Amino acid sequence: MINLKVVRYSQNPILSPDPKNDFEKRGAFNPTIIKNGQYHLLYRAMSAKKNHHGQEMSVSTIASAISKNGVDFVKNGPLIKPEKEWEKYGCEDPRITKIENKYFIFYTALSCYPPKPEGIRVGLAISKDLKTIQSRHLVTHFNAKAMALFPEKVNGRYAALLTADTDQPPARIGLAYFNQLSDIWSPGFWNKWYKCLDHYRHSINLRRLNSDQVEVGAVPIKTKHGWLLIYAHIQNYYTPEKRLFGVEAALLDKNDPKKIIARTDGPIMTPKTKYEKKGAVDNVIFPSGAIIEGKNLRLYYGAADNHCAFAQINTKKLFESMFKNPVKETFLATKYHHNPILTPREENFWETSSVFNPAAIYEQDKFYLVYRAQSPDHTSTLGLAESDDGFHFRRFDEPIYTPRADFEQKKEPGRLSGCEDPRITKMGDHFYMFYTAYNGIDHPRVAMSSIAVDDFINHRFSWSNPIAISEFGVHNKNSCLLPEKINNQYVILHRTGGRDIAIDYIDDLEDLKKEANWLKKEQAIYPRPNGWDGEKIGIAGPPIKINSGWLLLYHGVSDIDHQYRVGMMILDQDNPSQVLYRSRYPIIKPTEKYEQEGDVPNVIFPCGAILVKNTLFVYYGGGDKVIGMATAQIDELLTQIII
Repeated sequence: MINLKVVRYSQNPILSPDPKNDFEKRGAFNPTIIKNGQYHLLYRAMSAKKNHHGQEMSVSTIASAISKNGVDFVKNGPLIKPEKEWEKYGCEDPRITKIENKYFIFYTALSCYPPKPEGIRVGLAISKDLKTIQSRHLVTHFNAKAMALFPEKVNGRYAALLTADTDQPPARIGLAYFNQLSDIWSPGFWNKWYKCLDHYRHSINLRRLNSDQVEVGAVPIKTKHGWLLIYAHIQNYYTPEKRLFGVEAALLDKNDPKKIIARTDGPIMTPKTKYEKKGAVDNVIFPSGAIIEGKNLRLYYGAADNHCAFAQINTKKLFESMFKNPVKETFLATKYHHNPILTPREENFWETSSVFNPAAIYEQDKFYLVYRAQSPDHTSTLGLAESDDGFHFRRFDEPIYTPRADFEQKKEPGRLSGCEDPRITKMGDHFYMFYTAYNGIDHPRVAMSSIAVDDFINHRFSWSNPIAISEFGVHNKNSCLLPEKINNQYVILHRTGGRDIAIDYIDDLEDLKKEANWLKKEQAIYPRPNGWDGEKIGIAGPPIKINSGWLLLYHGVSDIDHQYRVGMMILDQDNPSQVLYRSRYPIIKPTEKYEQEGDVPNVIFPCGAILVKNTLFVYYGGGDKVIGMATAQIDELLTQIII
């Protein structure tokens, strides 16, 4: 949690379940607030279990309360009860906006029980006085929650935020514009909007990891800086025992709310007090209402799905903290829309099962991928693909590198073995390839071979005899040679022991033939616990020299969800063990089917990247099955770096 003082009201919770009122015996939580002379609070009230339409269940209604000071509320009873077929099993979690002298109350409408995504949608109730409801409408035909109407028009049109696909994640916070208010409940409008949610990019990217869940919190508040959005950010959403519910804030551009101007660099609140940690659902805080009064932001939130609570934050300090955060939107490399670019070929036995984890070379205006291919008997060899543009590749029908040495020959039938995960560095007139050699029995080792550049580009694959350069009996892989000497020494990066990026220095590569000079661990870069790179880390391809240092892409495995993602570091040019910058969040993560499924699910694993002019080409294995690619503009990539 960031260092920002949040003052919880000393008399919290401000509303709690009332055992005397059947409609809210189980819960009174997730409030929305509006001020119009008095403070009007609408909240989700949850009944004790009862028979409802033939189901034994708790039923949610939306109740109201009023206050003169915003903290001492008097309850008025239910305002919105389930009446229509599309909301017959409950009305939940309201957001209220006043526009054109009417109150627009959006809420979650349940049309089935037990709840299913297709039956969890957005409903709307319209009121003139917050005492009676004049009309109500089903808004979305698709799964959605947490819709909030902006309190004034944006560029001459009505606008709203909502969370689409909340119950069939990944959820997306989307922006919708309406020419007239009746468009809000027009099926035709929403059918077109939902189909184009990704294509027209009218979603707001507030997720940092693909394991996060986000949801609109309070109605956006107009400030001199932009629209202030308070939202729910749930870390580790897919790992229930590790979930962390937090409250975060973002500033959206006044005229283009898709654009994030600033944001907090983490949660400003997480569950802390007893009423937030223990309740109907433990360890939950959910921000659903906010207003600015004087110097403070008043935040109204649900606590443990039981209570309504209240906290205050100094608005000036909140904005200061947001503008100090250099990462407005987590930078993501752009995945090629025709991915995967290489897939297994049944006609070639050696690459029938999988092709993945390619080294990348750019030489004489041509792109080369030396990729790992696996046969049905689990033998890994290395194939070659060439391209003139970096996107469309021609493949060779035979492998260009096969297991030759004892340490990479299969010891037992059916086991994995061979030459894996190459990284290739050009030094002088030779390419030096470091790869993982595995015989299926002993620990994998780092092996090295080389070839003259001229031989390689002319398809004379006269590789030197491979040598194992890491210790027998010690797990070691993910290795490469730095493209330049440092202090007249060769620099080798590798991963010994299975967790860290290790760095060794050697005077002469020929010395690696001697056991005494095998890779050790002179220096190291370590995982960061409790994060996307908390379990283990390893290099992607050889580091690329840029003005600020060595750009190193690396894969990180999470100690929470065990997914493979890709981040970046900047290493000091003269001392590569000194990390000048390390991305807090990954730049490539497994979001596509070909990455989330495969021989090993949820894996992005690059072994090579190429910088051509301003474009960085990253080639990676997806799901240990296929090869994908992503690109990034290097100047954009480096904008989030502060050294």
